[in-house]
Amino acid sequence: MSFFNQLPDSVLQWMAIFMSIIIEALPFVLLGAILTGFIEVYVTPDKVLKHLPKNRLLRILFGTFIGVIFPSCECGIVPIVNRLMEKRVPSYTAIPFLATAPVINPIVILATYSAFGNSWQFVIWRLAGAILVAVALGVLLAYLTDDDIRIPPKKAPHFHDYSDHSQPKKIFYALSHAIDEFFDTGRYLIFGSLIASAMQIYLPTRILTTIGGNPLTAIFVMMILAFVLSLCSEADAFIGASLLSSFGAAPVMAFLLIGPMIDIKNLMMMWNSFKKNFILQFIAVSAIIVTLYCLALGVFA
Repeated sequence: MSFFNQLPDSVLQWMAIFMSIIIEALPFVLLGAILTGFIEVYVTPDKVLKHLPKNRLLRILFGTFIGVIFPSCECGIVPIVNRLMEKRVPSYTAIPFLATAPVINPIVILATYSAFGNSWQFVIWRLAGAILVAVALGVLLAYLTDDDIRIPPKKAPHFHDYSDHSQPKKIFYALSHAIDEFFDTGRYLIFGSLIASAMQIYLPTRILTTIGGNPLTAIFVMMILAFVLSLCSEADAFIGASLLSSFGAAPVMAFLLIGPMIDIKNLMMMWNSFKKNFILQFIAVSAIIVTLYCLALGVFA
């Protein structure tokens, strides 16, 4: 205990916030790893292609809305998306899923509804904004840019056929893959959480509140705050609701939209899976769409 007593208060606060982020995020990373393991064993490329719509636009919409049935936050969504793309899900289907799944799943909808006084208004605004960003990203990848966004694997992927194995063996292989994925993803989660917790302590918040004086800069401030705090989407609505009186509805909506799509933890995991130019495109498109959407909310809502 004497060693910890000698540490500066800021370092102790840093470590406390780091541990809280890790404790909050790990269950969802574990859930994502388990889903990834079962996708590896039970979902073959042929099955994926069989159930996907043939039309590109319908595939974009399929990826946008399938997150309704996946209770995953941004902490665990990247490995799931990465494995789906290994199974030949096109990027213009997988990336809309990455953008919307942490926002439109039932857990987050309920949390947002509760945080804003049992009101559906912010829920609807949040869902509409996330869907708009997802569709824009899907259209970009389907029609305008190269959809080959994954970092090339060191060796060609091998799709093992597990169909002839017994059910217990399939579960064993799925959990084995899940363990590998969990430890592979976990290191990026830890590094990203260290950075996020440090920024919460050492980035003066008065700077953010000072420059948030008009609607546009307030939206930018809240997006930066969402990136810095790196909250899980199941909890960010309660923080956003507490900031409503200080910043207003439009900037708070920017906070609720950009956080699940772009935060430090998420970017660290994306950095390991996707090409750098795509990550920059993802950030730019998401930030521009969210900014324009929230400015429109401020004018018309």
